[in-house]
Amino acid sequence: MALRHLISIHDLTAAEVAGLFRLSAEVKAEPAKFHNHLHRKTLGMIFEKSSTRTRVSFEVGMAQMGGHALFLSSRDIQLGRGEPISDTAKVLSRYLDGIMARTFAHQTVTDLAKYGSIPVINGLTDELHPCQSLCDYFTLTEVFGGLDKLRGRKLTYVGDGNNMAHSLMFGASKVGMDVAIASPKGYEVQGKYLELARQDAAAAGTQVIVTNDPREAVAGASAVYTDVWASMGQEQEAQERLRAFQGWTVDSALMAHARPEAVFLHCLPAHRGEEVTAEVADGPQSRIYDEAENRLHIQKAILLWLMGGVEI
Repeated sequence: MALRHLISIHDLTAAEVAGLFRLSAEVKAEPAKFHNHLHRKTLGMIFEKSSTRTRVSFEVGMAQMGGHALFLSSRDIQLGRGEPISDTAKVLSRYLDGIMARTFAHQTVTDLAKYGSIPVINGLTDELHPCQSLCDYFTLTEVFGGLDKLRGRKLTYVGDGNNMAHSLMFGASKVGMDVAIASPKGYEVQGKYLELARQDAAAAGTQVIVTNDPREAVAGASAVYTDVWASMGQEQEAQERLRAFQGWTVDSALMAHARPEAVFLHCLPAHRGEEVTAEVADGPQSRIYDEAENRLHIQKAILLWLMGGVEI
């Protein structure tokens, strides 16, 4: 099997995304079937950013499939003390069967893949969060009754044009959905990712809509998504962002512009009273805990594909 990485959903075909969803559903329904698929395999997990869901889901996933996950914080390895990424990648490739990296700079993950000889999984960078976005769209297949039921629907993201917004744009075309991104002026998605997402959408027959009007974006949506206003590494901007995002809270009034069957999604952690009200986050339309659980199943499918030789 040729060496593959998961750096961006843009790099995946629609067929590969569908295959990952089928495998995730199988893993979720019959976990015992895969108990020994990663026997004696070791995943190195590099964390420059702290995490709850990413660390626990990958570590538990490896354990449940007979493998081992090794936690490596930036304080524990030489990468955090000036060692070239190329050296780190080459050395870790001699010890490990795969690397999952959660980093600030996107270049760190791409360089690990470039210089290493084992699969690299992007667990989050400042620019992309592919594992979470795959989990989000997989959750929507469960909500609406299958991948084919997503075609023609719209997902709306309200908030900062960050790594989640970028990955959701890439994921939409792979599952046949339109995507609308609503952000305040000055906080829009990066142009390079918007251009790539629109190229993907044109090929798939879907749309990418970018606006500064959240109500316009939410109109007719089947799923409404938001994220924190200040991500890790932006703490010094927190007060400025609180002012800039006033009026951008996802509340019941905003959800009312969506379709009656619309659901609410959030990658967590959620700041109730800021980007979302408690009424929405903890209400009947919310699927945030289903999403959180599905991180485990999606990540197990990714590990099986990249490290276990399971075809998708």
